[in-house]
Amino acid sequence: MGIGWAHIGTSITASFLASLVECVEALTVVLAVGSVRGWRSALIGSASAIAVLLLIIAALGTALTHIPLHILQLTVGTLLLLFGLRWLRKAILRAAGLIPLHDEAAAFSKNTAAMRQHGNLPAAWDKIAFAAAFNITMLEGTEVVFIVIAIGAGRAGTLLPASLGAVAALLVVTALGFILHRPLARVPENTLKFIVGVLLSAFGTFWVGEGLHLQWPAADWSILALIAAYLLLALATVPLCRNRSQTVASIP
Repeated sequence: MGIGWAHIGTSITASFLASLVECVEALTVVLAVGSVRGWRSALIGSASAIAVLLLIIAALGTALTHIPLHILQLTVGTLLLLFGLRWLRKAILRAAGLIPLHDEAAAFSKNTAAMRQHGNLPAAWDKIAFAAAFNITMLEGTEVVFIVIAIGAGRAGTLLPASLGAVAALLVVTALGFILHRPLARVPENTLKFIVGVLLSAFGTFWVGEGLHLQWPAADWSILALIAAYLLLALATVPLCRNRSQTVASIP
């Protein structure tokens, strides 16, 4: 089966938005480390982690070609569905006001204060700055790698579009970080997570169906229908959660 434009477009979009969220969170910590401990070690640490992650993508992409396609689709589809539903659940709860929104400015202040507690700066190489930047980039980047592999592994030729979406997100966030030198607090992160949760859940459902040899109506265009269904369901769930929390709070 050939790769449809709907599949390519949604692969790039899902990968780009998911990677954008993770890159913004990593940028906040790297900026805090660099502003306090120095940019040289922080940037080298972050760049080293990115290089490791790219090697992991290349190695996994090659290894996955040896796994039967239906097993791969069923496995990555299940994992992607669970991953997407986790993101979507948290986004719904945040939209309903049940858990607080993620605040990049507050996270920046917290990480800046933590870096200042490590004492005086070394004359040249700063192992603390390197380790902190490397660790956060690896932590957030590992989720990006999983998303890229899961989106791109279900069909031959889709790993490249998914990878391009992730690289584009990295370049956008890196450029904004260099230009602004402050966390991207105005990025509507919960909205992005809401959208990404919908997209990943739709992709996961589609791959599980493919792995079970389900014949989707309209082939790849069914992904758009799944996205619409998950979006409508999620939007309907937000006021239900909000009303339920208000009802519970009003009980003496």
